[in-house]
Parts: sequence; structure tokens; C-alpha cells
Amino acid sequence: MTIKDVAKKANVSIATVSRILNNKPGYTKETEKKVLQVIQELGYHPNGIARGLINKRTHTIGILVPEISSMLISEFISGIEQVTHQHGSSVIVCHTESMGQKTRQYLQVLKEKQIDGIIFTSGVLKEDYYQLIKDTDIPMVLLATESYEFPVPYVKVNDHHAAYSATEYLINKGHRKIGMISGDKEDMIAGQPRINGFMQAMQAHELPVKDEWVVSENGFSFKDGVNGFSKLIHQLDDITAVFAASDEIALGVLSAAYKMNIKVPDQLSVIGYDNLKIAEMSIPPLTSIAQPLVEMGKKATEMVFEMMDKKRGVESRIFPHEIVERQSVRELK
Repeated sequence: MTIKDVAKKANVSIATVSRILNNKPGYTKETEKKVLQVIQELGYHPNGIARGLINKRTHTIGILVPEISSMLISEFISGIEQVTHQHGSSVIVCHTESMGQKTRQYLQVLKEKQIDGIIFTSGVLKEDYYQLIKDTDIPMVLLATESYEFPVPYVKVNDHHAAYSATEYLINKGHRKIGMISGDKEDMIAGQPRINGFMQAMQAHELPVKDEWVVSENGFSFKDGVNGFSKLIHQLDDITAVFAASDEIALGVLSAAYKMNIKVPDQLSVIGYDNLKIAEMSIPPLTSIAQPLVEMGKKATEMVFEMMDKKRGVESRIFPHEIVERQSVRELK
């Protein structure tokens, strides 16, 4: 069964069938309906390799992720898949584990497979990564990260501003002794900018803040939250609120506080960052800074397809953040 058989039975040209299969314009609704009906009747399944030879595409998008089990990443992938499937394409997820060697290997594999586009998430775009892709025509978009060094478009929120908003929210609720649990402070994407936002908000409101009131862990996981809170509570024993640099960190704080018999929010207020689905499942439900994760994934993917179709660059996009209030923050009188 070939595309010629479909064209013959539908009484249209092969080019028309190809346009319909690849979501290209140039046919009527009636023609599309007739061709799709013939495809169903004949049981025709277009060969992906053959389609690639026709339009010079493999109909696959590569996604590089640092942590495949991350709830944040699963939200991004949900948005990415929605758009790729609308374009008749599929995704290949590459789990880099934030390791340079794995990242380079995956980029080389994607390059050899002549992937149509790449979405690079939540990590630092290093020079050797960039050089691997630079000499090809493969469009690349950064998601939840950015590069000052290389001209690669990105989709993200303003981490510094969002962290400022989270801290100011706690201050406006009457909190003065506020600590922060962060990811790696050497992380220039989501580590240091969020720490800077926290520190700036405290200073802007003329509140005391010391370096030891910020505990930096290796990452943004539940375990980092548990470990970070045990350190923070000893460095700031009269603390009334914690800004956690991710929801998973915040859930670790809730767990550690429960084991220490510290009641949230009666004795300790907690605000997270990301607004993952699990934030509304915690006890108490977690107040959080919301990133529109699915929409960000969609936008990054749309940008990749726009670069593929128009063969030119696109503008980077900063998405707005917002505070989603639940029950983990108490207002002090």
C-alpha cells in the first residue's frame, strides 16, 4: 500500500495527499475528508522515513532534560507533546542527568538522526553543546533556562522577580524572620537569581538578612528540602516563614517540620515555587509561585516549528508568574 494507491482511489494528485498528511495548505475541506476516508478504507500508514525523504524532515523533536522523574519536567513534556502531535511529529526525550558527557552524546545522536528541532531544558548551555548544533540547520530553543553567551532563543519566567514576589508576599503577611532554602547557589539559571530576589526583597523592606539564613542544597528535590530545613532551623531558630525555591523543596520542609512537631502554618509559614499539581495535594495545601509550565512547553515547541518553517530566528519569551494562595502561609497580627 503506497501513497499512489491513496491518490488513485481518491482521484487526487500524490502532492495533494502529501499536503494533507503533512498538514500543509492547498486543498478544500471536501478533498481532505475524501482523502482521509480513503486512507481509512485502505488502511494506509505513511512511512515516516519516506515522508522524511519527501519533505527533508524526520518529524521528531528532541528534548534534553536533566531529571526525567522531576514533576516540573513532566509538565513541560505535556505541553511539548501537545504541540508536536498537532504538527504530526513525535518527541524523543533524552535524560542527561545534568552530566556533560551524556548531554554531548545525546546531542551527537540527535544531530546524526537529523532531528527536526531541539528543546534544551533547565540546564546551562555550555560552549561545546552549542558548537555541536551551531553548524547544522537544527533549530534549538531553551526552556526554563537562558544563555547570555550564545544567541539561542529561550522561554522562561524571570526567576529573580518571581523570588522577590514570593519573599514580599511573606513580608506583607507580617513575617520578618524569613529563611530560604535554595538549589545550588552556583547554578546561574535557577539558583543564584532566586537567592538574589530573596535578598533584594528583604533589603528593600529594610529587614535583617544574613547569608546563613539562605541554605543552598545540591538541587531542588524533596530530599534537599528535608536536609535544608534541618540546617536552617538551627541557624535561625525563631524563624516564622520559609521561601522554598521549588515545590519539591517545600514538600520536604513540610515533612521535616511535621517530624519536628512544628505546625504549618500555625508555627511556620511555607511558600513554594513552580505550582506543581502536587502542591494542592499536600497537607496543608501549598501556597506557591506559579510558572505556567504546560504553556511554556507549548510556546517553546511552537517556536521550534516556526524556526523550521520560516528558517529564521524567533523572539525569546518571558512568561508571567503569579502567586497561588492555598493554606501554608499564615498572616501574623
